[in-house]
Amino acid sequence: MTETTIEADVTIDAREATCPGPMMDLIGKVESGEPGTVYELQTTDSGSKDDVPAWVEKAGHELLDTVDRGDYWSIYVRKS
Repeated sequence: MTETTIEADVTIDAREATCPGPMMDLIGKVESGEPGTVYELQTTDSGSKDDVPAWVEKAGHELLDTVDRGDYWSIYVRKS
């Protein structure tokens, strides 16, 4: 398990949701948010570890970290 000191402005609890649920939840929040906002996506869907970074790069946002919490992942994204 990795520790992080990143403070999220918005936490999206998508644990137990399956693909594409976590990704769609994140996209919806980021699109309606302000630039500079940090989002934490909490997910148990292993595909999110690959899907979110690919979307972040394509959309021009910043991937801050992916943290293994043991039973879920926290993926941190800053809206550009």
